[in-house]
Amino acid sequence: MNPRLSAFIKISMFVMVLSLTACSGTAEPPASPEISTPANEEATAPETDNEQAPEVTRPQSENFELMTGEGNQSLPATLHQGNGFSLYVFEKFAFDADKGRLFLSGNPEYEVTIEALPANYDLTQLKTEGNKELEERGEVSDFSGELVEHPLGSAELYLQASGSEGINDYMVWKSETGAAFLFRLHNPKGEEASDFAGPVLVSLSTVKSDS
Repeated sequence: MNPRLSAFIKISMFVMVLSLTACSGTAEPPASPEISTPANEEATAPETDNEQAPEVTRPQSENFELMTGEGNQSLPATLHQGNGFSLYVFEKFAFDADKGRLFLSGNPEYEVTIEALPANYDLTQLKTEGNKELEERGEVSDFSGELVEHPLGSAELYLQASGSEGINDYMVWKSETGAAFLFRLHNPKGEEASDFAGPVLVSLSTVKSDS
């Protein structure tokens, strides 16, 4: 064999041995690059055989169509977290998470309280309690099942009392996921009445249970 060719083969084999030795070493592999999820991108966990994937995170802000004094407008609302639920809140409104209270920032008398109901709630008992509460505010009307185009048209119970001090509503409403909530709304007579009613009803229609 040609001496030069023999030397070349020996050198090549030596290099291959070094390469194999390096590959079989105990050095730790390089760390995988960390992948961050964009703020506006929704992420879900992989689904397993015995466990359903958790619900995707709600966007931090959404636009909703509202009828205003200037016509139909698309207005932004921000996601707020309550006690076991979340909802979207428009500008000029504030939300007290501890009390589940949504109100007009400039006049807190315009308010609604939100209460999550247990799965075994008694609708008949709630109706009795609602009538008793509202009787003190004025004549009580039952609009349950009649509010077809209303933001809360799917309400199981919709009682309303109208009196000299304004309008009071007592509503049992179910979200798309089947969770039930009790809304107590107070809309006094005044200049802010129309500014309160439209946005607050849309906000209530976005209430969603965390579980």
